[in-house]
Amino acid sequence: MPAAPKANPPIRILLGPGPSPVHPRVLEAMALPVVGHLDPKFLEIMDQNMAMLREVFRTNNRLALPMSGTGSAGMETCFVNLVEPGDNVLIGVNGVFGTRMVDVAQRCGAQVDTVEAEWGTALDAQKFKAALAQKKYQLVAIVHAETSTGVLQPLDDIAKLVRESGPLFLVDTVTSLGGAPVGVDRLGIDACYSGTQKCLGCPPGLSPVTFSERAVEVLRHRKTRVQSWYLDLSMIEKYWGSERVYHHTAPISMNYALHEALRLVLEEGLEASWKRHRQVHETFVREMRKLELEPAVAEPIRAPMINTVKIPEGVDDPNVRQRLYDDFNIEIGAGLGPLKGKVWRVGLMGHGARVENVEILAQALKQLI
Repeated sequence: MPAAPKANPPIRILLGPGPSPVHPRVLEAMALPVVGHLDPKFLEIMDQNMAMLREVFRTNNRLALPMSGTGSAGMETCFVNLVEPGDNVLIGVNGVFGTRMVDVAQRCGAQVDTVEAEWGTALDAQKFKAALAQKKYQLVAIVHAETSTGVLQPLDDIAKLVRESGPLFLVDTVTSLGGAPVGVDRLGIDACYSGTQKCLGCPPGLSPVTFSERAVEVLRHRKTRVQSWYLDLSMIEKYWGSERVYHHTAPISMNYALHEALRLVLEEGLEASWKRHRQVHETFVREMRKLELEPAVAEPIRAPMINTVKIPEGVDDPNVRQRLYDDFNIEIGAGLGPLKGKVWRVGLMGHGARVENVEILAQALKQLI
């Protein structure tokens, strides 16, 4: 059988829900020489990655490291390490990724209750207050930027309620980290995970996570073993810590990529990055309104990095997205779940959060709708 032809992917303008465009410096970093996962120089890069992740998460947590796997691996990491069979878990659900949290927690044997909101709206802190008054929970989990809807969930009120009630507080920041304020320590977040392929401007493949000392203590005093060997932080932290105990072969080149991506974020400055994402989002809203395309999410809960717009009546959704591929080399995202066929999801994240990308998309849509 002859060998397959050489891979020849097109150069796309990635304006979907992820992955986002990768900065040339990050691509260059991926081509650096591969060394062993216990090479002293690679161990230095690991330490620098952990230090930079603490800055981006805005935390002093000792445990802050990139898990081998995409954002969903970060989600599983948090649940399998902190939840044991029979634990009561409360999860906010207003989109795909809240729903996925429920599935993951149930697979850990948790007794799961939910606080729900209509897709495209924010979760109500008062509903969490009512739920927390009814039962003792081990963990409360919410999604910060819900990629399926474009909602940026306000965190402060829910964080305060959880702190006062006592459970661990878990937050999904896969889409928001680097593009909007997170503030792990300020909010008292006990476990937080993200992904590299959104506002960090890196290819998919790693999931940064951080645990508070309170969460680490829960991990250390489990009654049962962590159900996943691969995601067991009680072992993985010994590789990333001073002991350097081998667990699995780290994805070397992806750690190079994350290293350069974090350097770029911190060179720009976190506040500057948040401001850029917000300004590009505001430009996007203005340009879409010129085309009579309205935001699907009301202010002030629009996620600046994942923009949902309503598809006008009579517009052929699949045809428009296909022609964006074929005629303009642009990717945007379709609606999911109850929003399928009703919205487009436009990612303006990381290196892709630029006004020129908004202008290119606006010109293409003008011709297609």
